[in-house]
Amino acid sequence: MNVSTGLAYTLHGTTLALAWFLLANLALTAAVALATPAVTRRLRGAPASLWFGLRILPGMGAALFVAAMFLPSYWKYEPFEGVEGFDITLTICGAAAIALVTAAGVRALSAWRSARRRTREWMRTAQPLQLPGTQMPAYAIAADAPVMALVGVLRPRLLVTRGLIDALTPEELAASVAHEIGHSSGRDNLKRLMIRASPDMLPSSRSSRALEHLWAASAEHHADHLASGRDVARRCALASALVKVARLRPSATPMAEPISTLIGGGDLASRVHSLLDAAPAAAPVRRPTPVIASVSILAAAAAYAPLLRVVHFATEALVRVLP
Repeated sequence: MNVSTGLAYTLHGTTLALAWFLLANLALTAAVALATPAVTRRLRGAPASLWFGLRILPGMGAALFVAAMFLPSYWKYEPFEGVEGFDITLTICGAAAIALVTAAGVRALSAWRSARRRTREWMRTAQPLQLPGTQMPAYAIAADAPVMALVGVLRPRLLVTRGLIDALTPEELAASVAHEIGHSSGRDNLKRLMIRASPDMLPSSRSSRALEHLWAASAEHHADHLASGRDVARRCALASALVKVARLRPSATPMAEPISTLIGGGDLASRVHSLLDAAPAAAPVRRPTPVIASVSILAAAAAYAPLLRVVHFATEALVRVLP
């Protein structure tokens, strides 16, 4: 094997992969931006997973396309000998893709470091605490504003200000703890970090703000539901706790860091209203039947090889069309 030929083959494939990542990312970003207004109007009560999926779709979808479609088609159909020379436009596209991924990494690192600094500040006055309903490490902290926060992505900890512990009844405290455990089971801190790390052009756009707000609100409702379920007494206790904390801290805002707080996201009035409503009936869970799942898998497998050839033809057309 000629080393220089192999290097050229690899570099050419890498450049094409980055160019495809950029183009797929742009297409998915535009699709999400155009669809967001209609989707948010019609599906406002949708689960958090929908809003999270839409928010990270451009970056994750583009990465999946490159990994599952372009790279296999390149290895299968691109001849090893006679690799085309580098095209300036493809190189620029590749550089732009690298810049997109780098910017996402910087955002994620900044959010993680900010969360670490905030946690380190809180932990300076922390004392171990045993909270009801959980074996998760918990600490009582001293802070001016009342806070109950779930910190950490891989090893979560629960931090509660001493003033908040004194302000809540035992039932309200237990319900609040259960709410934060709901955030932990939903991996919401990890999802916050993934949103910051998503390599796309949505950050700071109206679409991203709408999707992130809807995700945060839905995640809060889901954590409320996990905390109280159909237990009327616990639902009332959690609603009372939310109102108390809001009165003690009326200016609470959602955190950009991967930290989940008791009232840091979503519409508080909507959450309280939902908790005080009659307990909702359990929604039926619809799962695809084994026949439908099997047919879908077989259809995808049958279409995979032809799709790889289509992607290869599209790549050849892309190289010819770009100036």
